[in-house]
Amino acid sequence: MKHFNTTDQTDEPGKTGFVDDYLLYLLAAASDAASAQFHAHVRKAGLRVPEWRVLACLNDQDGAMITHLAQIALVEQSRLTRIIVQMEERGLVQRANDPSDGRRVRIYLSDAGRSLITSVIPEARAHEQALLAQLGEDGGTALKQALHRLLETLAQHKGGDN
Repeated sequence: MKHFNTTDQTDEPGKTGFVDDYLLYLLAAASDAASAQFHAHVRKAGLRVPEWRVLACLNDQDGAMITHLAQIALVEQSRLTRIIVQMEERGLVQRANDPSDGRRVRIYLSDAGRSLITSVIPEARAHEQALLAQLGEDGGTALKQALHRLLETLAQHKGGDN
């Protein structure tokens, strides 16, 4: 997504258009631009973006359930279920019944999946550090803290009218 600047479209000098300062646009545009840079590395490693997100989540919490993985991967659950089947066929993950409740399925990294994700995570960290460096010494920390607060607030109001 190319950053859209409505200032170029207005007849009034110095006037900012709605989109230029709209939080949701800014969040999406920043995410899209930053992600596009890193997703080239993900594809080079032979992964699709949702697969990368699943593997990264499993690296942190092996044995996660698909509902949790769908939230992290930002993919609708039924679509992610199909992706998990494909990842299992490629030998990246394994599905197993939850030992405490056989009706639930948990997803685990395979050895190949663990090897792949441990080779991609350092690239992700390096990419993040390069982005944060552009924001200055305290800018990255402040941005991450603000985003964590925003996500926590949104989670508290999920399903509400706010």
